[in-house]
Amino acid sequence: MTGEQTPPRAALVLLAAGTGSRTGHRTNKVFLPLAGRRVFVWTLDATAHDPGIGPVVLVVRADEVEAARTVLAREAPRRDVRVVVGGASRHASEWAAVQELLPSIEQGEVDVVLIHDAARPLSGPGLFRDVAAAAREHGGAVPGRRQPGLLHRDGLAVRAGEAVGVQTPQGFTARELVAAYRAAADAGFEGSDTAASIERFAPQVRICNVPGSSTNIKITYAEDLFLAEALLARSSFDVRRLGPGAAGGS
Repeated sequence: MTGEQTPPRAALVLLAAGTGSRTGHRTNKVFLPLAGRRVFVWTLDATAHDPGIGPVVLVVRADEVEAARTVLAREAPRRDVRVVVGGASRHASEWAAVQELLPSIEQGEVDVVLIHDAARPLSGPGLFRDVAAAAREHGGAVPGRRQPGLLHRDGLAVRAGEAVGVQTPQGFTARELVAAYRAAADAGFEGSDTAASIERFAPQVRICNVPGSSTNIKITYAEDLFLAEALLARSSFDVRRLGPGAAGGS
């Protein structure tokens, strides 16, 4: 009897090739300790038990490859994580990760790619599942939250209309993502985020909004670490169970 074919999964890309200098530390912010784990490991924990997510690609600077492997061996020994060297820009780092995933995409093992800021440790598994599902249905998915009360820089006037704060992970169907990044490479184009390349070179892909989470903060400044520590210390907070609607999510 022929065995059933394993369904394709969503690959997870963790972008960790920045410096994080605004935290006031010399160490890359994603390697800083957060409640006993390194910042980027919390995302690995949150997605560890989801059979629909994998493989995982961690993008780091060339001088941090060994540090990343050391942390992975100590804090996530059971996760199969591919460590690749990023580029000089976010776009270049994303393209490096996509190229690492090419064999899995071409063989049909991966049908969606989730690209996530490693400095967002409290996204929770629900958001990854929701973004992956929406990307499969529509072609692309980006989480966001309404940002009321934003101001214009000129005269500090209230911004008209509804503003949305974009979060990650951003998810896209894998083959369309590869085609868009190949076209971007040919054109010498670099987008500010993943969606920019899709919008420019794959306009047929519909990018839908997925409700983000109020706890899906990005570690940028030192005080963000304290906030993340406080969230993790809450007895009702468990990053492994957190979903978009939890802890005050929209």
